[in-house]
Amino acid sequence: MKTLIFTIEAPCAFLNVNERPHFHLKAKLTKAWRQATEAESKRFATMNLRIPVRIVAHIHKPGNRRWDPNNLSATTKACVDGMVDAGLIPDDSWKEVIGPDHRRGNNAPNAITFTITEEP
Repeated sequence: MKTLIFTIEAPCAFLNVNERPHFHLKAKLTKAWRQATEAESKRFATMNLRIPVRIVAHIHKPGNRRWDPNNLSATTKACVDGMVDAGLIPDDSWKEVIGPDHRRGNNAPNAITFTITEEP
């Protein structure tokens, strides 16, 4: 059972489902996260992960203020799409991907660490 761990440093602000940005801004942020994840995922695309995979997203933010990791699902959705674009996973449907499960990461600059594990 293979496990892959990699971190995407924030290329821009997180997409938060509680916010309603103008659609141009949302598209710009989505594209930035998707492209950043695609670029990083290409390094691992030859791993030939067995499907389905479980994805856990540890979201890192500075400070200790309260926040809900699930509110950043729009950000992780863009990242998973970038993984598909890179060929790391064939698709992001329920047949291929379990998750992503959102977790609070470290008190650190904005980033997301993805842990991708093959399901037994």
